Amino acid sequence: MYPFFKIDQRIQDAAKRAEEMIRPQIEQIDQTTEYNQQKMLAAFIKNGVSESHFVASTGYGYGDRGRETLDRVFADALGAEDALVRHNFVSGTHALTVALFGVLRPGDTMLSVTGIPYDTLRSVIGLTGNGIGSLKEFGIKYEQVDLTPQGHPDYEEIERRVHPGLRMVYVQRSRGYSLRPSLFVEEIEKIAKIAKKKAPDCVVMVDNCYGEFVQRTEPVSRGADLMAGSLIKNPGGGIAPTGGYIAGTKELVERCAYRLTTPGTGREIGATLGNNRELFMGAFHAPHVTGEALKTAVFTAALFQLLGYGVTPNYDEPRADIIQTMLLENETALVAFCQGVQKGAPVDSFVLPEPWDMPGYDCKVIMAAGAFTLGASIELSADAPLREPYAAWMQGGLNYHSGRLGAMLAAQSMLEQGVLKD
Repeated sequence: MYPFFKIDQRIQDAAKRAEEMIRPQIEQIDQTTEYNQQKMLAAFIKNGVSESHFVASTGYGYGDRGRETLDRVFADALGAEDALVRHNFVSGTHALTVALFGVLRPGDTMLSVTGIPYDTLRSVIGLTGNGIGSLKEFGIKYEQVDLTPQGHPDYEEIERRVHPGLRMVYVQRSRGYSLRPSLFVEEIEKIAKIAKKKAPDCVVMVDNCYGEFVQRTEPVSRGADLMAGSLIKNPGGGIAPTGGYIAGTKELVERCAYRLTTPGTGREIGATLGNNRELFMGAFHAPHVTGEALKTAVFTAALFQLLGYGVTPNYDEPRADIIQTMLLENETALVAFCQGVQKGAPVDSFVLPEPWDMPGYDCKVIMAAGAFTLGASIELSADAPLREPYAAWMQGGLNYHSGRLGAMLAAQSMLEQGVLKD
């Protein structure tokens, strides 16, 4: 069955059993993918996408029809009033930063209700680093509501802490480098209702990275005012070479556009430089590719459960994002796992990942990512900080067949290094 790869029979047998176990989950994922793919196609048709929208603009980019149409396609597909989609968002953190600075003003308070945000956003807020250019330096205050011991939103504490005049309630949908569950849109909707009841004018903002097209609806169609993410994750479909998006109400998206460029010009300028075609194509493929990544995650969870490891979420649990975590228990197993994922990559498979100091993180990190687009998390990748509980966070998979093989090669690498459980 695997004529081109050396995979131990024990791992092959476990993989076969895993595939049998996950059939109901695969069927459910296909149903969600079908719905979201129809939604995306409808957005393309509604907005009359044509080849003329792929033409490059230069200079100021005035009158770029493709840029304007892409914004409308994203808004419709995400269930938002408006969207800002640009290749010159350099990362998801950049898109989130533009949104934060677009909305918040000196003296405002940002209340994070899902605990401390992801590592790279902490320096944006001013929680780590030298503070230069941070929200803190601009006189914007930060407060936090921790999650419950089980990792869920503490709704009672959120209701207690939200008050009239609070400017922003901030929600991180995905788990980041933690083991807490990722948030479903239904949970975000509940947070938004609590926030709006206590502070009707507050902005409910969501870091939606890794969550797009996992469910049938998005946070901005269920009570959130604003959300942002990266195009080299789910919504870029593995084709977008870079970029990010912001989506939400018209008024808030306009504020963000003024921050991205300049007050007064906003979204009216910005040359697309020939990137439109790939961004449109990536968006079109996004629901399907997200489904393939989810299938890869479910299979990997089942495989490693059968091999004796703790995983989160379990293979049969509902999912709110594409991330799968394996609890590998020690540093050696963690490194071997990531090196195995790298061996299954279409690009740079010969590279041997090693832990290293990475900007924005407080400890050494190992990353496996042999991707067509550097750092694209929608392509099969695995990364982990070298700290307890020695968990690997895996995500992506442009197609299930190669994603499944990547998970098996990770187990094979652990076996060959003598660290796979007996």
